[in-house]
Amino acid sequence: MKTSALLTITDLKVAFDTEQGRIHAVDGVGFSLEKGGILGIAGESGCGKSVTALSIIRLLPKPMSSIVAGKILFEGQDLLAIPIRQMQKIRGRKIAMIFQEPMTALNPVHSVGRQMTEVFALHFPGMTVSSMHAGAVKMLDRVGIPDPGQVFKKYPHQLSGGIRQRVMIAMALSCEPDILIADEPTTALDVTIQAQILELIKDLREKSGMSIILITHDLGVIAENCDHVVVMYAGRIAETADVRSLFSHPLHPYTKGLLTSIPSRAKTAKALLPTIEGSVPSLSDMPDGCRFAGRCPLAEDFCRQVLPLEKPVGKGRTAACHLVPEVSV
Repeated sequence: MKTSALLTITDLKVAFDTEQGRIHAVDGVGFSLEKGGILGIAGESGCGKSVTALSIIRLLPKPMSSIVAGKILFEGQDLLAIPIRQMQKIRGRKIAMIFQEPMTALNPVHSVGRQMTEVFALHFPGMTVSSMHAGAVKMLDRVGIPDPGQVFKKYPHQLSGGIRQRVMIAMALSCEPDILIADEPTTALDVTIQAQILELIKDLREKSGMSIILITHDLGVIAENCDHVVVMYAGRIAETADVRSLFSHPLHPYTKGLLTSIPSRAKTAKALLPTIEGSVPSLSDMPDGCRFAGRCPLAEDFCRQVLPLEKPVGKGRTAACHLVPEVSV
């Protein structure tokens, strides 16, 4: 059957070697990204969102980490099986990433212009210096940076957080990639700048037709910007669904807890905000059963003993919960 999926991840497992032994930060994750779609990956800090993203472009820290299983299919080829030199041609050119902290992602000792022209030099070695310069300034202007010619000459520390984030977006989009991975693109930015950055990403997607993976812990951002959602918990997928279905009828207890915890005007003034009791289990000491069982108000003995696997629970939906009935689709 013909599929419109541009990227398909199957049973991805990523391990880290630590002083406490080997831990699995990502354990059996799988999902697809449609052409032209925006997929949101949500979950608490440490659930494996960023590790999954870094696995796609093979930028996991070495030697402490390794991809021990799984496939990442992009345009029919497994990115985990190709030589690193071939991967370097895809990274940035076909699949680009906006990193979480622009101040640490940008090199502090090089100007914005030098860092941007390096992107062109790497992927388009035949370009002249003047063409690279013009292309960089044009891209800075495209992402809404005022006076891009001056910003081209400046260093990261001379720029505000919002401008640095726009520079990161400009660098990521320089080669007009097929997939853009945005890892917490609005972290530490004020609300106004957050809205501008997200609107910019959506606008660029509509104009270029690229696909986007938007990683965030903010479900409000997911609701406003994404087509489909992957909810992760403790290195595994808890639930997947289209945005409308997830927010109107969440199925997994963890998803329900996340949505209940969102502040709302409809809630009683000065009332305590609902929270998910307990904490995420340590990656070095995972329970045998459901990883959310220790915090789940509905958990039964069986939940604590047997690890639930993802199963279809509706059209285009999956959930990893013993208490949610499987549905034939």
